[in-house]
Amino acid sequence: LGMAAPAALQRSVVSPAGRHTASLIFLHGSGDTGQGARAWIKQILNQDMAFQHIKVIYPTAPARPYTPMKGAFSNVWFDRYKICNDVPEHIESIDSMCQGLTDLINDEVKNGIAKNRILIGGFSMGGGMAMHLAYRFHQDLAGVFALSSFLNKDSAVYQALKRNESALPELFQCHGTADELVLYSWGEETNKMLKSLGVSASLHTFPNLNHELNRTEIEQLKSWIVKKLPVEAPKAN
Repeated sequence: LGMAAPAALQRSVVSPAGRHTASLIFLHGSGDTGQGARAWIKQILNQDMAFQHIKVIYPTAPARPYTPMKGAFSNVWFDRYKICNDVPEHIESIDSMCQGLTDLINDEVKNGIAKNRILIGGFSMGGGMAMHLAYRFHQDLAGVFALSSFLNKDSAVYQALKRNESALPELFQCHGTADELVLYSWGEETNKMLKSLGVSASLHTFPNLNHELNRTEIEQLKSWIVKKLPVEAPKAN
């Protein structure tokens, strides 16, 4: 690429209580930080989202000019022409961030964690980023989750899956029906599209929930995480 390697993403990490055999990468929403997302979840659960065997990583998106904020700098995973599902994707910024997040995945692999023991997901823009990363570049991950997220109508994700033949990571999607920023219908449409392209996808609906997280949702997410990344029996020598 001839460019300087991007600096490693800053991250906030919740270490597993026991032996580390799986990893979870949680991507924050636009304008937030890894620290902020971790604190938000901690506030909702009254404790960190923590596991016996899973390391939880909250990276922070680097600050960049963000068009919906009139070009002001914000911690966003990619740029958008506007927050709407029928505009083209800002594919350039999405793809350059996929590179930085691939480095993060590779760090876990170097630590001895197989890719089918790594889950990725996030809230809002973080969930959109996770779908690009997994379904376009890392189809061997354990799964993907997207909370209050969506993909644009002719997303590069859909284009990639139209040409795809291999098994795909399962998608766990949650969305509030009262969301005024990312409409429930956008999340629902994303879910239907991905299903039609061969993704095993569930959509959990939260009546009266706006663009936010709640306890029931995080508890359901935690159960799904443990189902996708069960504790491994120690290998007999």
